Amino acid sequence: MDKKKALLIILDGLGDRAIRELGFKTPLQFAETPHLDKIARMSMVGLMDPIAPGIRAGSDTSHLNLLGYDPYKVYTGRGPFEAAGLDMDIAPGDVAFRCNFATVDENLVVLDRRAGRIKEGTHELVSAINGIKIEDVEIFVKEGVEHRAALVLRGSGLSPYVSDVDPHDTVLKIHEAKPLKPEAEKTARILNEFVKRAYEILKEHPVNKEREKKGLKPANILLPRGAGMAPHLENFVKKYNMKAACVVGTPLIRGICKLAGIHPIDFPGATGSYDTDMKGKIREAIKALARQDYDFVLVNIKATDIAGHDMLPRKKVEVIERIDEAMGYLLEILPEDIVVVITADHSTPCSVGDHSGDAVPIMIYAEDSRAEGSEFNEVACAKGSLRIRGSDLMQMILNATNRADKFGA
Repeated sequence: MDKKKALLIILDGLGDRAIRELGFKTPLQFAETPHLDKIARMSMVGLMDPIAPGIRAGSDTSHLNLLGYDPYKVYTGRGPFEAAGLDMDIAPGDVAFRCNFATVDENLVVLDRRAGRIKEGTHELVSAINGIKIEDVEIFVKEGVEHRAALVLRGSGLSPYVSDVDPHDTVLKIHEAKPLKPEAEKTARILNEFVKRAYEILKEHPVNKEREKKGLKPANILLPRGAGMAPHLENFVKKYNMKAACVVGTPLIRGICKLAGIHPIDFPGATGSYDTDMKGKIREAIKALARQDYDFVLVNIKATDIAGHDMLPRKKVEVIERIDEAMGYLLEILPEDIVVVITADHSTPCSVGDHSGDAVPIMIYAEDSRAEGSEFNEVACAKGSLRIRGSDLMQMILNATNRADKFGA
């Protein structure tokens, strides 16, 4: 059998629920998606639970599961993936955190967890707090996309078992990190002292003074969460005998891929925001597959998730229609020997503003697929033959690409 290559397109947070202002349709149902629907008519379709029915998956745990790594065994926290995705050096024993630049008042009550989605000046802010040393612990910070950043603690006797400083909501005072196990007392103490020192520096920083003059929210605090140590992930190439790459814009997903041995393909338009170059991501993925370099490429498009978190159904519709244009471009340049899987890592309903445990639509296209779909949305795909969990996906891809091992005689 001739082995095929695979393109896995993950539309982050795509799944949704019925919305009144959209006539009780999901944004995916409401959007005009002729190209996604065309692919569905050539594909096997169905629904997928990224982890298991009703489980509210994070983007980290879901991507791990979709790539065949059991998150219940390998996941220790989001921080290490964020740090790795930003090309920070993570050594054994380091504890890493995912962070937000946020806006707090003088009582450390959170006014905005994203500091107005700050887009400029974070490099200067990071430079002012990077390299602080508390006791024997060195502290490294690096900016990510918009308000996001990563934090690494390096020193003796550290533990990832500390609670979040981020209260995960506004009009709440920042939390004091607490040790969740006795051995984490030092880590919690260091973390709290760092947050305090960083606040004193950031609130007086010229970048924030200038933002305040312009009526913008200052990024005057860093809120760590998701503590963890880098897990050991079996190398993807050895695990599946496929040379793999990814085209992603979010450091979190880039970090997961890096730790799994999946090579990041970077280009300027591959952002993790609304303005990401969707066609560019498809172009770079197909170029990688068309060469002899790679057998598997993962593409992540984040914008659908952002619209869900922002609770903007019309914006989500707009993003989906832009994705559909990119899928039209995919159909124009797609080689015959490539299997295409289009799905989501979780649902982010606009009515909720956060991840939910709702199943997501999935379609698997190959030239010899059992074509059964009609449209690509949550309701239409529910009529298809697929009803799988995220942990099943890689085996489905191996089968569709004629790479699956035979079980039995």
